[in-house]
Amino acid sequence: MSEADNGTAQEFMQYLDDTGQSIASGQTSKPVTRILKAARNCRDVTLTRRAALLVDGSEYFPRLAECLRLARRSIFIVGWDFDGHIHLRREENGNGHDALGPLLRELVEANPELEVRILVWSVALAHAPGSSKDLIFGAEWQNHPRISVRLDTDHPLYAAHHQKIVSIDDSLAFAGGIDLTVERWDSPGHSPDDPARRANGETYRPVHDMQMVVDSDAAAQVADIARLRWSRATKEGLAPLSDRVDLWPKDVVPDFENVPLGVACTLPGWNGHSPVHEVAALIADALSAARHTIYIETQYLAAPMVAGILAKALARADGPEIVIVTTQTLNGFIEQIAMGLNRDRLIRRLRKADRFKRLRVFYPLSDGSRDDAEILIHAKLIVVDDSFLRVGSSNLNNRSLGLDTECDIGVEANDTPSRQAIERLRNQLVGEHLAVDPSRVAEAIAAEGSLVRAIDRLNDAGRLRPFAAMSDRGPSRRIPFTSLLDPTRPFNLSSWLSRKR
Repeated sequence: MSEADNGTAQEFMQYLDDTGQSIASGQTSKPVTRILKAARNCRDVTLTRRAALLVDGSEYFPRLAECLRLARRSIFIVGWDFDGHIHLRREENGNGHDALGPLLRELVEANPELEVRILVWSVALAHAPGSSKDLIFGAEWQNHPRISVRLDTDHPLYAAHHQKIVSIDDSLAFAGGIDLTVERWDSPGHSPDDPARRANGETYRPVHDMQMVVDSDAAAQVADIARLRWSRATKEGLAPLSDRVDLWPKDVVPDFENVPLGVACTLPGWNGHSPVHEVAALIADALSAARHTIYIETQYLAAPMVAGILAKALARADGPEIVIVTTQTLNGFIEQIAMGLNRDRLIRRLRKADRFKRLRVFYPLSDGSRDDAEILIHAKLIVVDDSFLRVGSSNLNNRSLGLDTECDIGVEANDTPSRQAIERLRNQLVGEHLAVDPSRVAEAIAAEGSLVRAIDRLNDAGRLRPFAAMSDRGPSRRIPFTSLLDPTRPFNLSSWLSRKR
């Protein structure tokens, strides 16, 4: 793919149209939607009974523990990393309960019909923060015939299995950005010195993330994805469960009820598998549909396709406001070059297109007076107007669009309550970053008639800090040849050689 900025988005979208294929679904219920399109940007569009956004590990982990205890026949865990030592319940003093691995062992011993399958990216052994020793040699809790932990090697060179899925009895599913591993738990306050945010005896960096919980048809679709991944990795075919049960966590009030919802994947073309590019199409379609506001949280911001769509929107006189919250400090040389420097260049490109001053790009601090209080944004969220919300595992970089395995969930509002829920969730997230109540965010938006001006008004503590690239004089073109570090598809030597002739 060309490194040039001009035409990159169009080229990639043409690539999607030419090669993208959707996984077959058996669903027939297809509500009328403006953004979600079955067989283009999601598996199918269904009216899902309930869905809720769980923000940060302190909200997700204890609900997961509750739901795991309700499992009757099947638990699937599919992740970029996994560590059975993590505690799903934590006290303020740092003490933990419900260690994940022993909890799973306790559940299968208590229920002779329950089977637990855990699938982890093979390169997590060297690349991820969890316990490599347990993944290689096993742990005592794994020593049970109905617990299977497998490393997934069915991926192209340099690709990652990046989905973060838990499926329970085909009836309830969690999907988003939170892996069941160390250094993922945090609370919305993101205190720099929270004693509960420790791993291996050390306090780790504050981290902001989220997971969506869904039931009914959406949960069944996520279960299908987990089974597909398991069968490709292990060659064991598994049939869907014939009956579903109500496993909705009792203390979670649904954010959405009976709303159109779609589950989108990235699956690379590899080892005889057809590529699936629903995630890329969903991102493009959602951003292109924005009329008033785009709110984004992402760990990485480096995809030329995304830059092209956002730059075009900013250049329009009637285009949307755009607020992006992303990570500033990245780890490792490759991340700093391919993701960090290209992120800064992308921000400058957007700034130059921002003729009407509708752009803000921030990184968050838990204390605006401390440079060492930066929060890692690990969330992957897009909110468009009051009409669409997408949460998942995919970042706004090339590899999430075509190389890695990803799973996202998109919700499209179909009535006043669902539109109000999308606005409320966006205001909740903005309020968390600003350390103000969501009601104050809503009041400021109403008073200013603008999301960006409301944030400017409420950001007096400096907890949302603008990137230097929003005002400096650096370059705005993507660094040449960095598609080798952040590719859009599996590397094919013969194809690459043919293009060079």
